[in-house]
Amino acid sequence: QVQLVESGGGLVQSGGSLRLSCVASGSIGSINAMGWYRQAPGNERENIAAITNGGTTAYADAVKGRFTISRNNAENTMYLQMNSLRPEDTGVYYCKAALQGYLEVWGQGTPVTVSS
Repeated sequence: QVQLVESGGGLVQSGGSLRLSCVASGSIGSINAMGWYRQAPGNERENIAAITNGGTTAYADAVKGRFTISRNNAENTMYLQMNSLRPEDTGVYYCKAALQGYLEVWGQGTPVTVSS
């Protein structure tokens, strides 16, 4: 079993920055990759950034150049540094872990609101 807990969301003005954290606990060794997703009001959940155990990263075009995903394996924590935030970045941000055996685990989400 793996548990994920996100934190760091909040209200920020357009152009501002936030850093989200996702702390993993439990069977950490079963995690293959992790990622950040967001769900805007009325929209489907979308993958915005991903990182493998080896540190390879990928980003959605909408956040490329503004967001940075990283992992601190010693602290079992994944981060999402979000800069130059825009109102369209508003939504609930979730972290996900892809586990061995094609299983996946989600955190509870942390809300981000960007005011114009």
